[in-house]
Amino acid sequence: MDSIKKIARQAKLRMKNNFWQDCKQNLQQGEEQAKTLGLNERKVKSYLGGKVQSEIKGQTPDEFYLKVKALLDAEGEVSDALGRLTDKAYYDTLSYEEKQRYTMNLSAKYLAALEQYRREKSLSAMK
Repeated sequence: MDSIKKIARQAKLRMKNNFWQDCKQNLQQGEEQAKTLGLNERKVKSYLGGKVQSEIKGQTPDEFYLKVKALLDAEGEVSDALGRLTDKAYYDTLSYEEKQRYTMNLSAKYLAALEQYRREKSLSAMK
């Protein structure tokens, strides 16, 4: 029951602090900037909506994404990204099959983080 009360209290604070009006204003500004910059308005709306959702949920970017972002900011896309992101101490303890699975999972996570990074970079030009 406490969690429902906590969620309701947070929602009430958002309403008191004009959170939704600010979100609406940011969305309109984003649409206007997208029009002037020639960006896809739907992508901008989707991106801004995702930011609002993660803010409400209190989500922060995970540690892996922050590592990928730091790597991409520092050196751009490199050919040995998976090697740099691999936890070598853990990797050395795995069997051959487990190493293959680990590499495939790491690759999928990297591609998702790279896509998120590209999306954020393309839309950060608006700001």
